[in-house]
Amino acid sequence: MTPPRLVTVAHGTRTPAGNRVAAELTRAAGAMLSLDAQVSYVELCEPLLADVLAASPGPTVVVPLLLSTGYHVRQDLPRSVAAARSRVVLGPVVLGGPLGPDPLLAAAQVERLREAGARAGQPVTMVAAGSEDATTSADLTVAADLLGAAWGAPVRLATLAGRGSRMLDVVRPGDAVSPYLLAPGFFADRAHSLALHAGAGVVAEPIGPHPLVIELVARRAESLLPLPQAH
Repeated sequence: MTPPRLVTVAHGTRTPAGNRVAAELTRAAGAMLSLDAQVSYVELCEPLLADVLAASPGPTVVVPLLLSTGYHVRQDLPRSVAAARSRVVLGPVVLGGPLGPDPLLAAAQVERLREAGARAGQPVTMVAAGSEDATTSADLTVAADLLGAAWGAPVRLATLAGRGSRMLDVVRPGDAVSPYLLAPGFFADRAHSLALHAGAGVVAEPIGPHPLVIELVARRAESLLPLPQAH
């Protein structure tokens, strides 16, 4: 039987550095599991998930590099995987869930806050891209609670779009701001600018290719193995 491969799927951005984060996470997680690994994207960057699945058919685990449930997780990705399953392939294609919320992401955020100079006990606002999807809002609430537990102090939540409160209404002067964002790009730039405008004392970097995130991607892929036998 053809060995399984890992395919990750990130949102995609017009910022090359953001797309490189997804590629680095994929390479490192694949190496950790001794699996061939290929990055793909939902939009704004190639290769797209559907093209990756079509180009090299075979037993595949698909791990979204997305931090919350939402439209892409519930609609776009299942459609792409269903299309792949409808073709003659060498093995099954199994789709995992989003990376977050998860304690490993919260722990990585804490390290980014410390790297940026945040002090123990300093008030924190976590900022996420946001969505109109109610499932995203529920996930973000859990993610903020996990960050608060890891940081040791309450964490307020703000979003840049969709449901939720906006940064200028949430961030207080002197806050540390933790972007709940995986990579550089439009939302990270917007979060940084608004945080400074609101008087934040510290703005952490996006979570990025942190070792804990690599571990999380590998765990999610491993949880999908062994793949069911194709019929």
